[in-house]
Formats: sequence, structure tokens, C-alpha cells
Amino acid sequence: MPENNKPQQAKKIDLAVKSALWLGPLKSQAKASSQKGSQPGSQLGKMQQPKGQLVDVLVARGRIVSVAPVGSLDVHAAKEIDARGLLLLPSLTDVHTHLREPGQEYKEDIASGLCAAAFGGFSNLLCMANTRPVNDTASVTEFMLEQARKSWPDGPRLFPIGALTKGLRGEELAPMADLKAAGCMAFSNDGRPVASTELFRRAMEYCQDLGRVVIDHCEDPWLAPAAGVNEGEVSSRLGLAGQPDIAEAIQAARDVLLAEYLGAPIHLAHISCEKSVAIIRMAKARGVDVTAETCPHYLTLTEDEVAGYSSSAKVNPPLRPRSDVEALLDALADGTIDMLATDHAPHAAHEKEVEFDAAPCGISGLDTALATSWELVRAGKLPFGAFLRAWTTAPCQRFGLPVNTFAPGDPADFLLFDQDATWVVDPQTMKSKGKNTPLLGRTLRGRVVAHFLAGKSIV
Repeated sequence: MPENNKPQQAKKIDLAVKSALWLGPLKSQAKASSQKGSQPGSQLGKMQQPKGQLVDVLVARGRIVSVAPVGSLDVHAAKEIDARGLLLLPSLTDVHTHLREPGQEYKEDIASGLCAAAFGGFSNLLCMANTRPVNDTASVTEFMLEQARKSWPDGPRLFPIGALTKGLRGEELAPMADLKAAGCMAFSNDGRPVASTELFRRAMEYCQDLGRVVIDHCEDPWLAPAAGVNEGEVSSRLGLAGQPDIAEAIQAARDVLLAEYLGAPIHLAHISCEKSVAIIRMAKARGVDVTAETCPHYLTLTEDEVAGYSSSAKVNPPLRPRSDVEALLDALADGTIDMLATDHAPHAAHEKEVEFDAAPCGISGLDTALATSWELVRAGKLPFGAFLRAWTTAPCQRFGLPVNTFAPGDPADFLLFDQDATWVVDPQTMKSKGKNTPLLGRTLRGRVVAHFLAGKSIV
């Protein structure tokens, strides 16, 4: 018997998923065709319309044992799942959510947010610090983690993001060492960007010493902050004060210049415009340690959604014109934009059902992110490899989170996805408490049928 077959035959198999459709190469194939210096998913990214193959997945002790062509493994498992007609995907990671607890549980609480994540296909969630009280003390961090353990002990996993400054006021650095010790995986001032460049520099240096990354909401605080609509034709027609794209780009430029000067990492949140893409692309060419995310709504919706003063489409940064959407798609495909995130921002109905200027910014995204971003793959607008990188390897590598690449020994975090299942986005089909999305009433294609974390079913 070949040496590499012995562990497989000797290991007790807890779970076998049979006849699932996998669109990427198997690990043995990927190793044979990989090129020196290539990043995970880069070869897959060239596959515009992957045909895929049927595979069996074996799991033992919460880990991947093998992924092989269907029928090639004759192993008895304690539990078997028939996955015919279903797509196999690794569980997704979302590095930008707002779960509202403590303090605003009427919008969302940790239990409901993790429920939406589980059914939405997410295994790892980084949640922002704009709770009440703000997550700027170890006790708040510990409370959040305990709520997650009590409500979803088998996951999805919650990773709090600590406040960069006390109270998010931008005046004094938060006790980041204490927050890291309590479990914070990154630091951010979230939707209240630090105006003082000197203070932001010190924060970056401190985080670098702690081995953590600063996540910055790029927004010049004096250029129509949180306007919720792009400054342009639509805002002019509606008579609304809009936010220009340079409000984001100016702050992005500041951040990458600081990162280059300090030799420190920086992560730019929810990039929404072509001007920011150009700055990030230039910074990466210069070797700056910068990563960036964008969101499904910036890839699938435009500023036209605001027509009729629709507060459900009011988000910060605002939805942009079609030219920005196209630039973001290109940037995500070529790796200038590293990853996707939902910026899940749930609000209660009474908060959004007011005049546009009075409504808070935010779109609830955990329920719809997978279906909307997968539609881009289906339509040939986003390579499968870029999709995989954006939702799995890139965020996990940047923030040190567990990731499943379907290599032996990887955590058995994966989902089975029905690409053809249609569903209508409405309050009954959404698991999040936040029903605030411009997609309400629309039909989406693609639903999570089963979701496993460490080999255990959570959906």
C-alpha cells in the first residue's frame, strides 16, 4: 500500500459529503500547476467559467481528511451527506459587521447576527466597536465573546474589533493592549475616522507593536460626512447634499502614505470609488503593506437606488455611479481590492422609515451577500478564484483567522450551496433583525442548504 494512503485508511471518518460540485482544482492538481510567488486563488482567478468536478469530502475530528473525485475513496463514514446538485464552497469570512450588542439589541443582537451569518454562509465575523458602550474596554470585549459562546457555541466565530480611540471620539488612544488580551483581533475607529493625522500615526505604530492591523473608514470628516448619497447627478436632481468621491480618496491617500512611511500595515474599509482604487493600486506597486475591502452593494447597485429618496439605499460611503462599479469589479478581479465584506449595518424599521436626511446610513447584508456576489461569478463579471480569495483566503491571512482551503488538516468549515434556488428577500426570509436593504422584494438566486463548522452542522 502506498505510504500516503495509510493515514486515510487508518483514520476514523466522522463525515463524508458525497457528489458535491467543486469548481476549483484539487490540492494535488493545484500543487502541480502552481507557480512560484503566486497567491492562493491566483490560478483559479484565470478561470472565467470553471466547469468543476464532482467530489467526495472526508472529515475527521473537525478537519479535512481528503477531497477527491467522486467514487475514488471507499471509506465508511459515521455520517454521510448526499450533495448531488449542490456546490461545495469553503465557509466565508466577513471582516466588517455591526452586531449592535451591547446597547442596541433592538437593531440586532449577537445571537441574531450570528444566526444570519450561519445561514448566510459565514464562519468568521469581525464586528465593529460602535456598540453602546463602545468596545473600548476589556469587559465589553469579554461580554461580546461570552454572548457568542452562549448563543452559538459551535460557531459562527466572533472576533471583536476594538476601538482605536476612547469612545471613538478621536481624542485619546484606547487601551489596545488590554483589548488585545481580551480577544480583539483588529482596531478601528469605524464610522468616525480619526481627523488628527498625528494621533492616527501613533495608533498605527501602537497596533504594529501589538501585531494587529488598523482598519480605517476612509472619509474626510469635513466633506459632507455620512451624507448617504453620492455628490453628482442623482443628488442634484433630488436636492440632497451629497458626498464627493474625493472624501474617501483623500483619506485613503493619507493612510497609505502613513503606512509607507512607518512600514506599518493598514486595511482600508468598504472602498467605493475609482479614485481610491487608483491610490491603492499605486501604493501596492510601491510595496506598501495595504489591503482593502469592498462590499457586494458597491458591486451590484448604483446611486440610482436612491431615486425616490429611498432611505434603504442610504449607506456610508454612498452608492456610486456605474463607472465606479466597473472599476471596483476590475480591482477585485486583479487583486487591487483584496477582499469582500458586508458592512452589515442593521437598523430598526422605524429608524429608516423617515425622511432621507434623518435616516441613519446602513444596509443589512449578511443574509444577501453570498447570493448577490455569486451572481457576479455566474454572470462572468468576477472570476471564481477572485470570489474565493475575497471571501476566504485574503481576509483570513490578513487578520490571522482560521480558513479552509480543502487541504488535508484544514478546519472542516464548508457549506453546500444550491445555485439555482430562488428566494424573495423579505422580512420572513431574512434571519437578521435588520430588514433594511434596497433588495427587499427582489428575487435572488442561490441559498445555503447546509453549513458545517469543524465538521459539525450549524444549518
